[in-house]
Amino acid sequence: MNATTGRPGKPVHLAVYDTLADWETGHATAQLARTGHGIRTVGPTTAPVRSTGGLRIQPDLALDDLRPEDSALLILPGADLWDTTDDLAPFARTARAFLDAGVPVAAICGATAGLAREGLLDDRDHTSAVSFYLAATGYAGGGRYIEADAVTDGLLVTAGPTEPVAFAREILRLLGVYEGEVLDAWYRLFHDSDTAAYAVLEKAGAL
Repeated sequence: MNATTGRPGKPVHLAVYDTLADWETGHATAQLARTGHGIRTVGPTTAPVRSTGGLRIQPDLALDDLRPEDSALLILPGADLWDTTDDLAPFARTARAFLDAGVPVAAICGATAGLAREGLLDDRDHTSAVSFYLAATGYAGGGRYIEADAVTDGLLVTAGPTEPVAFAREILRLLGVYEGEVLDAWYRLFHDSDTAAYAVLEKAGAL
């Protein structure tokens, strides 16, 4: 959020690449867009990519053109390519540049393994699908693994593939979109189908 106006400022960047798990980031990007945050997609190049669900996505910009100072957040979804090739390693290196520059990063599913290989989870609390999935990367951060739906440590959010709503919750909290009772109600509505949460969100103008 813009500290002066209270309104969103720089765009959020969503990484897109072939085999990306398109169900993992939808709650986050949809809610961010609904609250005024610009969403820009960034691919390996500007050539179209295709998600696991068969969606053809035309990236707004190439990874080489992305600068941390131009972004509010980098979101890294899972993808088969994280585990089968080194093609996505440049995205993990970009995540390092973002964190070094004080810009948040959110990684889910296979992207957490990419960050583990880059050494970004060695000294940060984190989670993923299961602990042995990350252990297979040979990383040194096993002692910081937390069994949780999603974990935020400073500027880094991590989550496993079955927790897209918790992943979104941590992103919304980190960017100051919702907090406290409203954030809890948003999570209960979309994660637990708790209809009682509607009243809280409606009162807060968050629907």
